[in-house]
Amino acid sequence: MTEMTSRERILATLNGECADKLPFFHWWRHSQIGWAERESRNRGMGMCWSRPSHIKMMHNVEVTQIQDVSKLESVHRRIYKTPVGSIYIDEKRDPGVGQWKGQRSWRDVSPWKIERLIKKPEDYDVLKYMVEHTEYKPYYFPIEQAKKWLGDDGLVINILPHSPMQMLMIDWVGSEHGRFYIHYAKYQEKIEEVYEAISESYENLYEIAAESPADAVIFGDNMDGVLVNPKLFEKYFMPEYEKCARVLHEHGKLMGTHMDGRVGVLKDLIAKCPQDFIEGLHPPPMGDLPISEALSAWTDKVILMGYPGSVYALGPEEVKRHSLDILRSVIPGERLIIEMSTENIVSNENLLMLTSILENANLPLTEEGIDRIERTLGFI
Repeated sequence: MTEMTSRERILATLNGECADKLPFFHWWRHSQIGWAERESRNRGMGMCWSRPSHIKMMHNVEVTQIQDVSKLESVHRRIYKTPVGSIYIDEKRDPGVGQWKGQRSWRDVSPWKIERLIKKPEDYDVLKYMVEHTEYKPYYFPIEQAKKWLGDDGLVINILPHSPMQMLMIDWVGSEHGRFYIHYAKYQEKIEEVYEAISESYENLYEIAAESPADAVIFGDNMDGVLVNPKLFEKYFMPEYEKCARVLHEHGKLMGTHMDGRVGVLKDLIAKCPQDFIEGLHPPPMGDLPISEALSAWTDKVILMGYPGSVYALGPEEVKRHSLDILRSVIPGERLIIEMSTENIVSNENLLMLTSILENANLPLTEEGIDRIERTLGFI
């Protein structure tokens, strides 16, 4: 039997079919290019790209930028001027942002928002104006380009922005020091007005994604049950997921959501959601939901498991132990794909150790097969 390519393994699993081996891949945005990455890919590790299918334009909004580059970590201010007022956001950037991948620094750190767009009640009116004057246009070149480059080595996934309420929670209001919940208690009507405006503006975005050349689409949320309690999830997130999924599924597209936080409290609600896959799920010790429990709860969904960075921090020996435990917990290995990282760069040593295990994870997984991998690694 001919061995499957990385793309074939990933797509087979996403479509509920059986692959020859447990699929595993690295995200390009976190991948170091070099000998260890090349060796891991030669031994079965796939590569995945997340790219947009749209360009965003704002009408009657003037944007200016000011940079303070007098410190190692520069501060960048973006000012949005509209007919109804102005708002601004400040970002602190580590060295290398704009020179490395995906707006990350040399250390793989994203810009940190130190001043949010929303600071006072009247800022919501300006933000609403901006949203209502935002236009999305299809632009498929980034996906087409990446598909040509990647070939059968992996998958190109269409990435969408945060869902409407997470745009407010994470990007515009912020969650630090309880900011969002304080604003929600004081200005719920204004928050919901902006939420509805975003939701309406996204309708065209879903159509653009549905007609893109990508095989799958990810809603770029950062779902965490501490930030998003079940009441908020059911009221603001589930209806938006349903709306997006209807459009994508009509065009034969697979839909997933990035849920990389502590989602145990949301487990039963997630089971009712229309997603075909849950991406970035982190098991303990970083998350609070074991992969085996998630697979049992979400019987109609594929899980893309983000490998816990806290395990990597303990070195290759702990990676061996933890990875074998994971494999034993998910026998026979159905509906599971392993992501080498969803957050940060992985050291060469850890990358090669995880590859040494997963390259031999033939499906279906069995106790005997995992014991064989363990012996190969010198455990017994």
